[in-house]
Amino acid sequence: MKSLLQFLSEASAASTQAKKLNLKSDGHGGWLDSRGKFVATTEDGKLKFVDKKKPKGREEPTGKPRAAAKPEPKTEPKKTEPEATSKKATTSDEGEDDSGKSADTLTMAFGRFNPPTVGHGKLLSAAKKAAAGGDLKIYPSRTQDPKKNPLDPDMKISYMKKMFPDYEENIINDDEMKSIFNVLTTAGEQGYKSVNIVVGSDRQSEFENLATKYNGDLYDFEQINVISAGVRDADSEGVEGMSASKMRKAVVDGDFDAFRRGTPKELDDGDTQALFDAVRSGMKIKKKKEVKEMWEIAPKCDPKGLRDNYVSGNIFNIGDIVESLHTGLIGEIVRRGTNHLICVTKENYMFKSWIKDVMEAVVNYPGPSGVPGNQREVGTDAFRNYAMRMTGTTSIKNFINKYKAKK
Repeated sequence: MKSLLQFLSEASAASTQAKKLNLKSDGHGGWLDSRGKFVATTEDGKLKFVDKKKPKGREEPTGKPRAAAKPEPKTEPKKTEPEATSKKATTSDEGEDDSGKSADTLTMAFGRFNPPTVGHGKLLSAAKKAAAGGDLKIYPSRTQDPKKNPLDPDMKISYMKKMFPDYEENIINDDEMKSIFNVLTTAGEQGYKSVNIVVGSDRQSEFENLATKYNGDLYDFEQINVISAGVRDADSEGVEGMSASKMRKAVVDGDFDAFRRGTPKELDDGDTQALFDAVRSGMKIKKKKEVKEMWEIAPKCDPKGLRDNYVSGNIFNIGDIVESLHTGLIGEIVRRGTNHLICVTKENYMFKSWIKDVMEAVVNYPGPSGVPGNQREVGTDAFRNYAMRMTGTTSIKNFINKYKAKK
C-alpha cells in the first residue's frame, strides 16, 4: 500500500507534466485537453495518454461533470499504415500499432495558402515524404483581410481540397488552429511525442528557432524536426517561383492567364475562374486593373515600396500590433530593426520577423471597426484603448487634451 507521501509525490509529478501540456484535471485522476476532451489518466505518477489510441468502449470517468467540450475539428485525416519503417522517437512499447511501427510522430505543415497555388503542392509533397506513411496534418491559417488574406478559411480549404485531392483528408479545418503554437500544443495534448514541421526553405530557421525555444514550456516533445520543402526562388517562372503574392498581383492586374499558370491541372478552368473572382471579391476590387498599393497586397513584388514606407515610419511602429504571415503569431512591436521587428505576444512570448513577413493584425474581420462589439462598449478600458488607437493618441492625458473644448 502506498504511503501518503508517495501518493502526493506521484500526484505532483503528474500535475507538473500536465501543466506543461496545458491539460486540466477532472478531479478524478483524469486529464482534459483545451477542448474539454478526455485524453489521459494518471498511472504511477505519470500521464498515460488514451486519446489517440483509446480502446473502443472506454468509459469516461464519472463524478464531477466534465467541462463542456468544444466542437471537434471539421475534418480529420484517416490513420494509414506506415509504408516503410522509420526511426522511432521512443523505445517505449506505448503508442505502437500491431506491426510494431511507431505512431508517436506527427508530420505537419502550417501556412496561409491564400490563395493556394501550384507551388504549395511542392510543400504538401515534401510533407507526405517526411511523414513516411505516418500521421500527416496540413493546417491552413485562419486570418482573413482584404490585402494579404482575401479568402475566408472555409473557402480557402474547399479550393485546397479540389487542387490537391491526394491530401483531402489531411487538410484540417479547425478554427482554433490560429498559430503554430496552437498546432504544437494540440499535438502534445493528443499524445504525440515527436513532430516534423515541413516549411519552405526561407522559413526553416524561423520555425526552428521558435518551435524549439518553447519546447518544455508550451509543449513537451522528445524531438522537433523542422524540414525544408526545398529551395524557393521568387524570380523563377516555374513551380519554385510561384507564390500567393504573385497570384494576388495577377488579380489586381486583371491577368487571368498569369493566375491560371499558378493553379494545378486538377482545377479546371471554371473553378479557376471562380477562384480568381473570389480573390478579387475578397480584395474588394470592383473592376479589373483597379489601382492598389502593391507593397501592401504583395510585398515580395514591391520590396522598395515596403521599405520606403517602413523607413518613413508610415507602418510597423513600436506599439503596433502585427501578425506573422508565417506562424500566425500576433504580438506588439517592441523593437524596430533595419528590416526586421521584435514582437511580444500577449502571453509574453517573443518572436522576430522580417518586415515583408508581417502584416497589421486583424481582429474579428470582417466588421466596420475590426474590433468585436464587446470591446467597444462605452466606459470600458477596451473602448478607451480602441478610441485612442483610432485617434492616434497614446495616453489618456493626450486623449483628453486633444479633444477638450477650446476656450
